Amino acid sequence: MSAAARGDAAGDGRYGEAVFPPQQAGEGERIDFGALAYDDITMARLRTLGVGPGWRCLDVGAGTGTVARRLLDEAEVTSVLAVDRDVRFLAERAVPGLDVAEADITAPGFVTGRRFRLVHARFVLMHLPERERLITALAELVAPGGVLVLSDAVDLTSDRTPGTPYTKVMRSMWRGLRATIGTDVSWVPSYPHLLRGAGLGPVAAEVHVPPLMPGSPISRFWADTWERSRGAMVATGLVDDAAVDSALRYLDSDECAALSAGMLTAWGWKPEETAS
Repeated sequence: MSAAARGDAAGDGRYGEAVFPPQQAGEGERIDFGALAYDDITMARLRTLGVGPGWRCLDVGAGTGTVARRLLDEAEVTSVLAVDRDVRFLAERAVPGLDVAEADITAPGFVTGRRFRLVHARFVLMHLPERERLITALAELVAPGGVLVLSDAVDLTSDRTPGTPYTKVMRSMWRGLRATIGTDVSWVPSYPHLLRGAGLGPVAAEVHVPPLMPGSPISRFWADTWERSRGAMVATGLVDDAAVDSALRYLDSDECAALSAGMLTAWGWKPEETAS
């Protein structure tokens, strides 16, 4: 078995190409299931941070645009620039105040000449290499007095987690995504430290774990995610198709007794500029 298949090396494929292509039927719905599970938590945190009227915002990896639109509708921010490598879902749901830009955030200067009071990225950096460089680059886009808010997944399937069909498949999913597109959530708990290193402060963080219940948005999100990454999971050698099918049945049953991956959200403030 190769090192990549064992999960020892990060794959060089890309999200949206090697797995989760946006043109695949139902991909927008899969993303929306994740939004239903996490958007209320995200919006509550952003409102607590004071995001509101007068704010110019950047939403990185905006997906289907649910957070961007809620910033405009509920927080009544002035404008949102929503950026993604593929903007088909954003273009389908355009609203006043929402600017859409197709760009690769790993490219230098993917946004030029602008600063934002809020820079937000959710479930983006975990799929990308050079994460420290990217956090620094995003921090540079924050206006003085503004805030950078980053959210990514934290894996809760530790060595002491009971062995269930769910646990087995979740572990294989993380390994398969790492071997295929380089996804790595092991470093996510270091977010506060990395934000501090990017010159932001004060910083803080929190974790939210949505409940797994049959038919819930998060359960449907994981079911769709497993189906779409099935090939990558089977390639690890940790599971076969029968194991994935067993986990899908378990996830949709009253027998399910497991923890979803959590969402860690960390934020850091850009110091105000002082007069010399």
